[in-house]
Amino acid sequence: MGWSFKVHGGIALAMSFLFLGSAAIAWVPWVSVSTHMTWMLAVAFLLPVGLAALARVLLSRADKKTLWLAFRCLPGRLRVVLGVLALAGVLLTVVGASQENSLQTDGVEDGRYYVYDTTPFQRGRAEVSSSAYADVLRREQRGLLPVFGAAAAVVAYMVFTAGEVRQADARSKQTHVARTRGRPAPGGPSEQMPK
Repeated sequence: MGWSFKVHGGIALAMSFLFLGSAAIAWVPWVSVSTHMTWMLAVAFLLPVGLAALARVLLSRADKKTLWLAFRCLPGRLRVVLGVLALAGVLLTVVGASQENSLQTDGVEDGRYYVYDTTPFQRGRAEVSSSAYADVLRREQRGLLPVFGAAAAVVAYMVFTAGEVRQADARSKQTHVARTRGRPAPGGPSEQMPK
């Protein structure tokens, strides 16, 4: 696998660890939410990496079966890491989504914290304390960041399998060239010799 595939897949893996780690930290009640990783920030980083991975898979022109076979050719530890990250992302997403929360963060203005209430018949913006705002932000992170963690693991899977397909194609071409060079060319000296 080429170095660009390794770097690209490594970036996607690091993003998956970052998102899932941030989501796990959001479950710890005594840890303050210092990094405001919103969905816009996550998409800003994940979108270009994911689109590049999709382009690499499309350029490899491999079908689903070939991609699965290429995934099985990856080192065992890497396959385990990719599987664990994807599974952890799905599980954390399900657990985070199971929390009922009708409040969404709406921003901080002049030192005042605002949330938006989506409860039927009570919709509207309300000012809350900083601790209540941090609690709402933590709940948002619990539900949203695991989705991006799982998506980043899928992106890493796409990159590494596309790299494996590309490497297999390169090996196939080298083998084909070696075989054709070993055979005499049609009309060559071996065919011109009298029998």
